[in-house]
Amino acid sequence: MEILLLNGTIVGKKTRTLLEEIEKDILELPQKHDTKLVNLEDYDMQFVDGRPIDQYNDDMQTLIKEMETADAYVIATPIFQGSIPGTLKNLFDAVSPLAMRYKPVSIVANGGTLQHHLVIENQLKPILNYFRCMVTPNYVYTHTNHFSTQGELIDEDVRSRLKEMTKVFNQYLNMSKSLESDK
Repeated sequence: MEILLLNGTIVGKKTRTLLEEIEKDILELPQKHDTKLVNLEDYDMQFVDGRPIDQYNDDMQTLIKEMETADAYVIATPIFQGSIPGTLKNLFDAVSPLAMRYKPVSIVANGGTLQHHLVIENQLKPILNYFRCMVTPNYVYTHTNHFSTQGELIDEDVRSRLKEMTKVFNQYLNMSKSLESDK
C-alpha cells in the first residue's frame, strides 16, 4: 500500500518532524508499505477555483494525482489562527470527493496552545468525514513545548503516542484492504 505522508503547510518544520517520526514507525510495522512524504512547500500551488484539473499547473496536477492515487494518508498540520492552513484546505478543495473514500487517515497536528486540538475535531475531521475516510480515533496533538528550539521532537510521551497511533493506523490499513476485496 502507498501511504502519503502529507505536510499540510508551507512554513515551519515541526509537522515535517512529526511525519518523519511516523515514517520510522511505519517502517517497523510487520507489513511492508511504501511511504511518500509530500511537503506542500515543495510545490507551486495554485488557488483552486473550480476549473478542470488539466487547467492547473503541473505541480497542482501532480499533487491532486498523488492525493487521489494514495491508499492511505497521515496528515500533519499546524494550527494557525485557530484553523488549518489555507494551503491544506486548498488541496482538499482540489480532490474529488470519491478519491479518499474508505481510505485510512491518521492526523497529527501542532499548535501554540493546548486548546487548539479542537481544530482537529471541529474542522479537519468534518472535512475527512465528508470524504468518507476511515479516520483513526487516536490523533496526536502536540504543542511548542514538545519540541526543541531547533524543531526537534523532545517529548517521549509524544513518541509513544505516535507509535500507538501507527499501530491503530495499521489495523485501519488491514480493514481497508478487506473493504476493497468486498467490492
